[in-house]
Amino acid sequence: MKGITRKEEITITAAKLFKEKGYSAVTMRDLATAMGIKAASLYNHINSKEAILNTIIISLAEAFTNGMKQITASNDSCLDKLKKIIELHVHISSKNSNGMAALNNDWMHLETQLIYYQNLRSDYENDFKIILEKGIKAGEIINVKPDVMMFSILTTLRSLYIWIPKKEDINLQELTDNLSNILINGIANKS
Repeated sequence: MKGITRKEEITITAAKLFKEKGYSAVTMRDLATAMGIKAASLYNHINSKEAILNTIIISLAEAFTNGMKQITASNDSCLDKLKKIIELHVHISSKNSNGMAALNNDWMHLETQLIYYQNLRSDYENDFKIILEKGIKAGEIINVKPDVMMFSILTTLRSLYIWIPKKEDINLQELTDNLSNILINGIANKS
């Protein structure tokens, strides 16, 4: 397994601190203390706290966007595409719960990358909505407002970073299957 660079170590530590304290409350001194180094030494590896936030948020947003592009390009049914979106969220959230906290809670602190991030998010949500609209048109999905469906599903998926780390024995495939069943099929007993 490849070792991580000092810059990657700083980014991982910063993401953890941002999740615990919030981006605005974390100082470079806090980060240096957590790393066990002097604050001035951080600047050998990074330019600023915002640069770290950019790295965290943009890398995750691009991962979601790239995953969505692969899903939308597939010939799968709309329901299968929705299942893959759920799997994408479970996978990314399970690998980076600290970064997901920054993505969800601190994105508005992006300065130089804010418009780029907003475009990525908008594109992702538009692709999601198109899948729902096509599913409704094909009769795969009930005819309910796509915006409401998307908001309901994404609210659950975007909060996985809070729940996943609390589960020590979590089976990610089982979680994906259960979420797919609940979010796509609902909870009503139809028998």
